[in-house]
Amino acid sequence: MRPQSLRNRSALAVAGLLLAGAPTAYTAFAADTPAAAPARGKPYLETRLFFGTARPDGGSAVTDRQFTAFVDREVTPDFPDGLTVQTGRGQWRDAHGTIEKERSYELILLYPESAAKGGDRKIEEIRRAYEKAFAQESVGRVDARARVDF
Repeated sequence: MRPQSLRNRSALAVAGLLLAGAPTAYTAFAADTPAAAPARGKPYLETRLFFGTARPDGGSAVTDRQFTAFVDREVTPDFPDGLTVQTGRGQWRDAHGTIEKERSYELILLYPESAAKGGDRKIEEIRRAYEKAFAQESVGRVDARARVDF
């Protein structure tokens, strides 16, 4: 038997053994995932907003004090039950194709699914208010379903 044929047969035999064990491995893994855990909490929506701080006109960046004042004025009245703000560094491609790197804020909101329609309107108002107040091209938004328990 030629060495190449022997290598091919050996590779196929190993692959077959791996595939034969795969369902068991996947079954064991699936049992350990959160999906297998009992459902807890109530159905909520989670919205994450991403606020850049650099100004496209070259003006000074949005400061912590300015952002905190914005949250107090524009976000807290509509979401008084709580929110989380995280600081970070982000990047994105602007309308001119330039990759902008800047200090940023991530705002996390949780609200009941039953409040989704009103929550959506309020969140869009927050995004537009930030864009206008700080001359921003956009505010990023990510929405996800969640089960929440406090």
